[in-house]
Amino acid sequence: MRIDLNCDMGESFGRYTLGDDAAMLDVVTSANIACGLHAGDPLVMQATVALAARKGVAIGAHPGYPDLQGFGRRAMALTPAEIEATVLYQIGALAGFTRAAGAPLVHVKPHGALYNVAARDQAVAEALVRAVAAFDPTLIVVTLPNSALLYAARAAGLRVAREGFADRAYREDGSLVPRSEPGAVIHDLALTTARAVRMVTQGEVEAITGKIVPLHVDTLCIHGDTPDAVAIAAALRTALEDKGVVITPLE
Repeated sequence: MRIDLNCDMGESFGRYTLGDDAAMLDVVTSANIACGLHAGDPLVMQATVALAARKGVAIGAHPGYPDLQGFGRRAMALTPAEIEATVLYQIGALAGFTRAAGAPLVHVKPHGALYNVAARDQAVAEALVRAVAAFDPTLIVVTLPNSALLYAARAAGLRVAREGFADRAYREDGSLVPRSEPGAVIHDLALTTARAVRMVTQGEVEAITGKIVPLHVDTLCIHGDTPDAVAIAAALRTALEDKGVVITPLE
């Protein structure tokens, strides 16, 4: 069994610091780096890309809605053309830094509200896919299993990595419980670790209702802005390796 561990990072901005990216890059195998519109800035992007490249961590673009104040967690009424252009703009911005660092850009994972909207809205999913395909059709699209974005990416001939969240509650249809609802985020480390192992080794997760639902994943997300995120990531990695799971980047 193999699994990738990814983390959303590069989300500091100016004098505002979020997460311990340097320590996290010693644990995870893929980095989703903010592209400056929901979080991050050119200096943060440059530094995060360079650090990930030095540590041999696969680099991905993490585009979001242009919403610094809301950290990209508020859905915006953008047209498909606006989404396509906004995502293409962000991928291109991050790719400038990966090229300068001599590192490949491997994947694209939408952030926050854009991720969730693209998972259920066909028009948004297709707009995002057009942006990825226009920039580089060899890039991997990271998204939820059985999502609109997954099907749109596959229809366009793009590679897809199905993502799981050990610290998020699921509905019975395999979608995430919105953060605005009680119990959406799981803070118990033992429970989070057990859920990660179950997802990877058994291909299933317990929904918030208690029902066991199938969930086959290629990568697990650790949120870099969560308190004690590095310790959580290290615990997940150790638990998975103890079960014989090989931790390896997307490729």
